[in-house]
Amino acid sequence: MSPKNTAPADPETQAETPEDKTQDMMKKLKRSEKSVKRYQFFVLRLLLLLLVLWVLFFKIVGLTHMPSGDMYPRIDAGDLVLFYRLDKNIKAQDILVIEKTTPNSGDAEQLYISRVVAVPGDTVQINEFGGLQVNGNTMIESNIFYSTQPYNGYTTYPITLGPGEYFVLADSRQGGEDSRFFGPVTTDEIKGAVITIVRRSNL
Repeated sequence: MSPKNTAPADPETQAETPEDKTQDMMKKLKRSEKSVKRYQFFVLRLLLLLLVLWVLFFKIVGLTHMPSGDMYPRIDAGDLVLFYRLDKNIKAQDILVIEKTTPNSGDAEQLYISRVVAVPGDTVQINEFGGLQVNGNTMIESNIFYSTQPYNGYTTYPITLGPGEYFVLADSRQGGEDSRFFGPVTTDEIKGAVITIVRRSNL
């Protein structure tokens, strides 16, 4: 009696052996580990990005808005202003971002953006005829379109600036709040020097 012809079993229909199960589990475990590593890498990159942005915008540069029309037409109300926090070499004609307590603000700090016209050691005189003098020299300001008048009852002239003091003026000299109103600003009140402006109309 001849032996029966038996066809080889289909691999797909064969019962899964313990070795196969172990291999499948190892593959799933590896895939799971790769997914976890990708997630961890993404979270790490996100945290690193947030750290860089925090250092950039809270330690190196700052972004604020122009709160008033005091610097018109150079800077208009509502324009975004990018300023550099680490500039220690402040000089005349720099535009500064300032936080200062003023006669009308009580204990609250107010934000101002103004132009430096005098630095430590300078003597400032503003007379009733609308003339700005620094160290006895009448200043000719080609980018200013209004006369510089003193504000009665506030800063007394002549005033000599001490160490770390700066005299700032608004470009809009008629009614602008500046050192004629609140006196010199100190180094501690200066948040940074303006480096660029984004016009509100371009947003």
